[in-house]
Amino acid sequence: MSDAKAEILGRIRSSLSDHPQPAEPIRNYRKVSDKSQAEVLEMLIDRLVDYKANVFEETEETIAQRIAEQLGKSSHYVVPTGLKNEWLPEDTAARTRMVDSGNDQKSGALSLRELDAVDAVVTSSTVSCAETGTIFLTSQEDEGRRAITLVPDHHICVVPLDTVVELIPESMRRVDFNKPVTMISGPSATSDIELIRVEGVHGPRTLDVIILK
Repeated sequence: MSDAKAEILGRIRSSLSDHPQPAEPIRNYRKVSDKSQAEVLEMLIDRLVDYKANVFEETEETIAQRIAEQLGKSSHYVVPTGLKNEWLPEDTAARTRMVDSGNDQKSGALSLRELDAVDAVVTSSTVSCAETGTIFLTSQEDEGRRAITLVPDHHICVVPLDTVVELIPESMRRVDFNKPVTMISGPSATSDIELIRVEGVHGPRTLDVIILK
């Protein structure tokens, strides 16, 4: 150990010799929403639109048509193995789906090269926080592994209405942190040194959110 490092550590030990204890944190923030479902949904949509996501409200009867419109007539897209087939449009000669069904290629996972070649990914979601406009993915079977939502350039994400909550504490109670968690607040974006917004830097540049009622 160098003399300088030893001196620094010695000063730290001296400063902590009386074993100071941090103050007990005050947790007086709201943990349960007092807003109606309509108010919470309006808040979520407002945040998502502000983050430049495209938001649609659909039902079980209309969702497949909406996804078909967002995919376009010609597209090659990927879905996780547990996604509901009823949500997806029929395959055509120009529009086809691939199923990613594992964490490695031996178990059916697509390679990064294959994911980079697809036009879009369609997944469900675990919970969405209206307060921050954040969608949580927790690697469930209908959400898939992280790579399929980070590599393709276009993410179509289904948000069931009963998974929309207002507050962060409400969101945390629905998240299993034993699995990889991805938090999405609008399309991937950053700003360069001149504060010019650049989209698609570390994830999809287009985010379509379908609120499923």
